[in-house]
Amino acid sequence: MSEKETILTAEGLKKLEQELEHLKSVKRKEVAERIKLAISYGDISENSEYDDAKNEQAFIEGRIITLEKMLRNARVIQDDEVDTEIVGIGSRVTLKDLEFDDVVEYTIVGSAESNPSENRISNESPVGQALLGKRKGDIVDVNVPAGVIQYEILDIKR
Repeated sequence: MSEKETILTAEGLKKLEQELEHLKSVKRKEVAERIKLAISYGDISENSEYDDAKNEQAFIEGRIITLEKMLRNARVIQDDEVDTEIVGIGSRVTLKDLEFDDVVEYTIVGSAESNPSENRISNESPVGQALLGKRKGDIVDVNVPAGVIQYEILDIKR
């Protein structure tokens, strides 16, 4: 089975590389010290500090594997590849909610770097999927659990 391609912006690639480096160089050492300290307390069969440290170690190693796989299969979207005529990954899209007259700007990114609190939405999300391939002035219907939201695309930028 082939591994899924990870689509990233240059900024997203940098963040994942920094996270991986931090986990390998800092967090691994910290958790190894915690395990060493917990072992020094004696019997590890009833040692909650040891159990906590081993659980954290497993989480860190799992995240490292995940990040390495994502980076190995990364396809980076460069700024000059982002079309300002059609919405795609890397586009900053200004939308107007036609029901409430709210204006919001989203950046369309790959799922690996989506962060809704920073208005970075995945191309796989309902809004992201609905916007892909659309142009300025288009009215877009987005199916969400609460029904259908209509947006007008006001602007597309890099």
